[in-house]
Amino acid sequence: MTLTPLEQLVDILDLEPIEVNIFRGRSPDVTLPRVYGGQVAGQALVAAGRTVPADRPVHSLHAYFLRGGDPSVPIIYDVDRVRDGRSFSTRRVVAVQHGQPIFHLAASFQLPAEGVEHQLPMPPSVDPETLPTFQERYAPYADELGEWYSRPRPIDLRYVDDPPRAAREKGPRDPSQQVWMRADGKLPDEPLLHVCAVTYASDMTLLESVLLGHGLSFGMPGLKGASLDHAMWFHRPFRADEWMLYDQDSPSASGARGFASGRLFARDGRFCVSVAQEGMLRVPR
Repeated sequence: MTLTPLEQLVDILDLEPIEVNIFRGRSPDVTLPRVYGGQVAGQALVAAGRTVPADRPVHSLHAYFLRGGDPSVPIIYDVDRVRDGRSFSTRRVVAVQHGQPIFHLAASFQLPAEGVEHQLPMPPSVDPETLPTFQERYAPYADELGEWYSRPRPIDLRYVDDPPRAAREKGPRDPSQQVWMRADGKLPDEPLLHVCAVTYASDMTLLESVLLGHGLSFGMPGLKGASLDHAMWFHRPFRADEWMLYDQDSPSASGARGFASGRLFARDGRFCVSVAQEGMLRVPR
């Protein structure tokens, strides 16, 4: 039976326990040149979350991408139970392939508590249903993009403005963008799965905001990019299969590195997740 892209995502996030604190994950497409970074981050968070009581949701993660992952072999996730306190639990995860670490993650989980509360307002945007789909946005570049364009995706992405590929024709613009996103289908009612699905999706599009300020886009000849580190803070509960606005900007780029930050809002205006990422960006002369 053929799985839908979303069913495939849920499947690869269901890690295989092979020993206490050790899990095995796999990649959905062995033909890719390297494992998608959001997949490794999502799977590592699953591994960490499986060792924490269910009443302690994750509130932050900090990760480093060390080496490109090999999609043709499994990834082993080794969890270190660093600390379990009265309110907080800390976990450290190392993802290993071919005897070498490819990814490090530290995550903190908290027993829910009451305290002061405020948030930034949700920025103005448009309804996601009025926006073209990912395939519609990129249709003018379908021949150029080939398999990357036609590849099935588990996340429904809707760009509010022109896609980054258009920047190569229209020139530099403000290094910021908005993207509506949601899982492309219904997810089970498992809070950890929804958090890990958004972790998977958070690596999509974020570094594009760096390139927009220079009239560049991924896929252009000679441009090389890779995620270096990734951090997330989970402020409020959400469902990954409901629309979320990913508001992104790039405050700085230097030293062949670009920094981008993002804020994910639920459709009702709740500020749910903060994201920060730095990536390696080598631009052709």
